[in-house]
Amino acid sequence: MGAYSDLLRTAGVGRIIAAQLTARFPSGMLSLALLTHIERVHHTYGAAGLVLAAASVGQAVAGPLTSRLMGRVGMRPVLIATTSVCAATIVVVALLVMPVPLTMAIALLGGLATPPVQPAVRTIYPKLVNSRLLTPLFSLDASAQEIIWIAGPVVITFIATQISTAIGLLVCAAVMLGGGAWFIASPELGRVRIPRSRRRLGAVLRRPTVLLATLVGFLLVGSCAAIEAGVIADFGDRGPEAGIVLAIWSLGSLAGGFALGAVPIGPWALARRMLIVFVGIALAGLWIGNFWWLSALLVIAGAGIAPALAVIFAIVSSSVKFSDTAEAYGWVGTGQLIGAALGSAVAGFLIDRYTAVGAFWAAAALALPGVLVPLIGRRWHPDLRGRDASPLPDTEPVRISPS
Repeated sequence: MGAYSDLLRTAGVGRIIAAQLTARFPSGMLSLALLTHIERVHHTYGAAGLVLAAASVGQAVAGPLTSRLMGRVGMRPVLIATTSVCAATIVVVALLVMPVPLTMAIALLGGLATPPVQPAVRTIYPKLVNSRLLTPLFSLDASAQEIIWIAGPVVITFIATQISTAIGLLVCAAVMLGGGAWFIASPELGRVRIPRSRRRLGAVLRRPTVLLATLVGFLLVGSCAAIEAGVIADFGDRGPEAGIVLAIWSLGSLAGGFALGAVPIGPWALARRMLIVFVGIALAGLWIGNFWWLSALLVIAGAGIAPALAVIFAIVSSSVKFSDTAEAYGWVGTGQLIGAALGSAVAGFLIDRYTAVGAFWAAAALALPGVLVPLIGRRWHPDLRGRDASPLPDTEPVRISPS
């Protein structure tokens, strides 16, 4: 815990973590708000899954593009524009009843305008702390973001079930605007300038470590999206139980992140953490409908999520140049969002056909390859034991004038 204390005493770290968590807080509410709102309007989880998939596809396409754009025009202009457009699309979906295809189009636009807060803040982190504290900072970030998934589902399910699904979406838009304004105003955004990458878009994916992190993130988040849809389908019409189960699940992730945050990252780290996720999901699928057993087993699954994400962030940071970090994290985010799109869509159709248990089948089917891929790709997994996770320095030829 000493490293965490040192981090929080470092100037600016606590402020930037709090600001970016607030800006990203709608992430813990928006998918549930859309799921419940579209299901309430169109009376089918299949339609809700399609709308969520459209939003996730938009986010996936935008991830590397907006991240790279921050290196060209600066972080603040990109964040201001994307935050404004994304919030506007949420308001439109909340206030207008539209056919499913048109709702999907608006959701796609909102996804394309998703503010690139994660790539921005994870590019800033190496400039805030020394190399000794960078890996603990990634662990702290991955653990702290579980606050989003603990409070967000509880808040949005209460609003959606007890007040209105449309009000729930409007709350998401308001928090996005307020949190985004706080993050954009943070002094750290003005102190860090992302160098313009000299490589063409997508070249960073040639690094096997970035590709490994992107693929595992796709599988991890896809399984999480399927679980989220399954829990909502199982408890969604009975009150706040779904939000509480999802909050308990996230609490397990928070605990796992703090427990494993100081453990050195070796070449087996990602596979081991994904194994925890898979085992928890496989067992939880046997207890659909039982609040207490489902919650307890999802705690096991959750205990591997934040630690796995922390490893993904650290191995990407240690494998790319600083000028490529924002784009690399954009691609990792794209992989995660494609996984969310696939997980939500498949789970939605399986719920309609097989009830909530179908979503857990989808989650397990995604989590199992999440264990196998880092095993097969172990040689591309950096061994950070005794090393720091700082990005590689940007270098360029030095022109020497003749004497």
